[in-house]
Amino acid sequence: MQTYDDKVIIVEGTSDRKKVKEIVKEPVEIICTNGTISITKLDELVEELFARDVYILVDADDSGEKLRKLFKREFPEAEHLYIDRMYKEVAAAPEYHLASILIGANIDVHTEYLERRT
Repeated sequence: MQTYDDKVIIVEGTSDRKKVKEIVKEPVEIICTNGTISITKLDELVEELFARDVYILVDADDSGEKLRKLFKREFPEAEHLYIDRMYKEVAAAPEYHLASILIGANIDVHTEYLERRT
């Protein structure tokens, strides 16, 4: 069983989780909301993640913004990470872009992802 430290990244889709997991070097739990989350599930999550460092990394689209607003209201302690709007989706953002966002949030990444590939 994999053990995690105190960091949790919340993403929307399984493709987002897969991409972020590939880039992150340290043991971080990545939770997938599948695009939406019920208030009940959100309340459970808030309780479960109370003493941990939570990062919200969602798409730069309408559903991502709705989710982000919900998390800001229900989970004000969470840190919000933003991808550039031109990529729209976390899964569509280049690895180096995601790596630089994650490292900026003090999340250890595999250094090869910090190099911009042309």
